Amino acid sequence: MKLLLLLALAAYAPQHAGTPITPELEAKAHTIGKTIRCAVCQGLSVADSPSPMAQSMMDRVRELVTEGKSEAEIHAYFVERYGEWILLEPKAEGFNLIVWVLPFVFVGLGLAVIARNTAVSEDARQAGPAPEAADDPYLKAVRDRVEKS
Repeated sequence: MKLLLLLALAAYAPQHAGTPITPELEAKAHTIGKTIRCAVCQGLSVADSPSPMAQSMMDRVRELVTEGKSEAEIHAYFVERYGEWILLEPKAEGFNLIVWVLPFVFVGLGLAVIARNTAVSEDARQAGPAPEAADDPYLKAVRDRVEKS
């Protein structure tokens, strides 16, 4: 029974217990928290996630900001413990560079295909009907019927 009471109290404990921080430091902590992935949700930042794990991580971000750590130092702290996947925006270097470059490559290839197909269809339109189509008796009969209607 005591264990249940302790668990209930822990669940409803204040999210950032300890000394309050200034609004400027809170804003900095929130900005940095937006760049760190929640270890439980993985689709949300620790600043946005309601999970207890994310709130604990956000509390740690606040502590590090209060200690005067820079954003790079805070990122390094979390990367050291969780790996690079913890950052919502991976660094654009090494293998991660592919993640940053591939969307632009695919858009460029798509535009090239569209431009090529447009040029091919424009050439076909200017050339008129294919020579074998003019000799097709079925096509000639259909055109005659359409013209009579």
